[in-house]
Amino acid sequence: MAAKPSKSLKNLSIIHLALVGAILAFGVFKFVSNGTFIANADPNDIFIYVIPVVAAFGYFMSQFMFKKQLLAIDRIDTLTLKLAKYQAASIVKYAFIEGPAFLAIIAYGFNGNALFLVIAIFLVVYLFMQKPNQKKFMEDVPLTIEDKKEFKNTNI
Repeated sequence: MAAKPSKSLKNLSIIHLALVGAILAFGVFKFVSNGTFIANADPNDIFIYVIPVVAAFGYFMSQFMFKKQLLAIDRIDTLTLKLAKYQAASIVKYAFIEGPAFLAIIAYGFNGNALFLVIAIFLVVYLFMQKPNQKKFMEDVPLTIEDKKEFKNTNI
């Protein structure tokens, strides 16, 4: 028997929480171990150019790839397949946000530049706001009336 819809979204929520928690833990560790928070825009620091570009790229690619993968969900797919495709699309979206956040924290660890930590914080907040739930799934995925009934009946 296939996984229940409520179980699939619960698993995705756990993955999401683990990703957010990992970034937060790494950021706190780097901040505590580094101990500096300097507003320094050294033009010779390559990260001052790379980190904002990578962060913006990650944000826009997360949106682009998520929408592209959602378009691959066919209305006639089973609810289980739709959930699997939604989960895969969500994980790709999370990865495009998480990667630049980790890179920003690593760059912060090198010289304590506050800009990198602030960028990482914004990315983590954005990632946190992407938390999966039943409402988002039902809005994002093309569901049939039967799918909606099945989904609501298993999400009690």
